[in-house]
Amino acid sequence: MRESERAKEREREREHVRERVRVRESEKERARERKRKRERERKRERERLRESERERERARERA
Repeated sequence: MRESERAKEREREREHVRERVRVRESEKERARERKRKRERERKRERERLRESERERERARERA
């Protein structure tokens, strides 16, 4: 009887640890996703600035 209770307790503890690991992994994944999103935004912004610079250059050539 006692042994099976201890086994159940150990199993609950292991499940608890697995849950913490799952949570930590999903938090890491969310952080990676935010980082990728920031990178995309930064890239888009750089491209937009480059394009407006080209437009100014063309306007100067026309003038």
